[in-house]
Amino acid sequence: MKLRLIIIALFSLPFMAEAQFSPSEMYPFITQLEADRGSLERFYIIEGSPERRARLVTFYKDYTQKLEQLPFETFSTGGKVDYLLIKRELENELYLLTQEEKEAAQLTKYITLASPLYEIEKLRRRGKQLESEKVAQQLNDISKSITTTLNTLGNQPHLAPNLARRAGAIIEGQQKALRSVYDFYAGYDAQFSWWITTPYQQLDSVLGRYAKALTTKIDPARQPKDDGSGIIGNPIGRSELIRLLQYEMIPYTPEELIDIANKEFAWCEAELLKASREMGFGDNWKAAQEKVKQSYVPPGQQPEAMLKLYDESISFLKQNDLITIPPIAEETWRMKMIPPERQLVSPFFLGGETLQISYPTDEMNHEDKLMSMRGNNPHFSRATVHHELIAGHHMQGFMNKRYQPYRSYRNPFWSEGWALYWEFILWDMDFPRSPEDRIGMLFWRMHRCARIIFSLNYHMEKWTPQQCIDLLVDKVGHERANAEGEVRRSFTTNYGPLYQLAYMTGAFQFYALKKELVDSGKMTYKQYHDAVMHENAMPVEMVRAILTDQKLNRNFKSTWKFYGK
Repeated sequence: MKLRLIIIALFSLPFMAEAQFSPSEMYPFITQLEADRGSLERFYIIEGSPERRARLVTFYKDYTQKLEQLPFETFSTGGKVDYLLIKRELENELYLLTQEEKEAAQLTKYITLASPLYEIEKLRRRGKQLESEKVAQQLNDISKSITTTLNTLGNQPHLAPNLARRAGAIIEGQQKALRSVYDFYAGYDAQFSWWITTPYQQLDSVLGRYAKALTTKIDPARQPKDDGSGIIGNPIGRSELIRLLQYEMIPYTPEELIDIANKEFAWCEAELLKASREMGFGDNWKAAQEKVKQSYVPPGQQPEAMLKLYDESISFLKQNDLITIPPIAEETWRMKMIPPERQLVSPFFLGGETLQISYPTDEMNHEDKLMSMRGNNPHFSRATVHHELIAGHHMQGFMNKRYQPYRSYRNPFWSEGWALYWEFILWDMDFPRSPEDRIGMLFWRMHRCARIIFSLNYHMEKWTPQQCIDLLVDKVGHERANAEGEVRRSFTTNYGPLYQLAYMTGAFQFYALKKELVDSGKMTYKQYHDAVMHENAMPVEMVRAILTDQKLNRNFKSTWKFYGK
């Protein structure tokens, strides 16, 4: 209690007054947890090793016991929210470690051949002088054992996809342990270099081949195949989708979310027809959209065109007094261009403190240049400049560093949902000035509907990547190269399985909360938006709990049905 009072007193000093940082009762616990976890993860660096897994299991169980001893009932709403989110995180980490242990147990005959590397790496951490001749023999023996196994691997039963991925990851961890040892001693210990260099090189090569062989040792019937798109991802299945949705406090099934997306898609199509008719194209919305795409700016002028859109967006936010904009946030954002190879997975601009612009370069072929220019025309970009900068991603990052920075509950429903929510608000407030602007905003809104539809159908193994691409081209109006880049980004990079559906789902959460607090007259737009930014990132339902001072208990479960159309 004394420590908590001291910490809170420190954060009440004048130099912190501007940020109004008022940590909850959970702040000391969270700070200690993160510091301890960081120390352990920097020490036990070999992922997949039994030692690391056992130590982290003990660590998370210890902290779970400590958490349960805290006086939850006496906490403020913010403190209770922090408690529930830390509890959720500890439970999830233990679940993942349990899954790792179960899968490793099924792979014993494959992953224990190089187990001596764990003990050698353990000695390296404390700088023990190794018996180089003995270690050389160990490495040589491991190489022989794995080579023998590699030669007979084709005769062994196929692995389930999850086991194949786990096996490959564990072997890559063993390879990391080997390299850690070699990099530490080589060149510093003459005996080590003389004895170890060749056995090390041989084993490093063998481990690389072994990891690849295990990763691809999947039953052909269950092996993701190239459907002609060149995109091979990792669909996770319906049960894992449901587990992840529950973790993110989204009380809907995948099928219910697809139904919501289809309803929204129908709304977008109706609005699109209105804009198309205003432009004189009748119900041929694709022709109207094509005219909008042809409004692209000449080469070299895209950065200034984006600056113009930003100036219009920021002026609109200020004129309508929608959110407090810190002067330094407005001052310090900047631009850079996305290189051609990166545009293969990021065909549109990206945001944050740096606005990253996707536009063709001189080495691209003619068709790719035109597709990039058409897909990044000013009317399409007008719909999202506020998404990427203020009051979207740049604003989020800026405020997260200044308000409740100890909260690290990152999730895409908060980050992408908030940014897309602003597209909803600006549409409602007539930010689009013309039917062309509305077509630009509707393109992105339909795109977010499509993300829910194609990502969930893909992960439930109902759709192929090519079907996802075709949806974006045929139903949204994407350029084919841009659609391919979008699907490739969704399934082959580091984005989580829920990331693409989080945009619109999170936006509807913030929009529902806006109805509850702003439309009811309890808060102004500015009060609501400032309050969200002052609580930092977390599941949106927990933002709601804080802003509405919701009654919470230790066993809280998500039940908020936020979609009301």
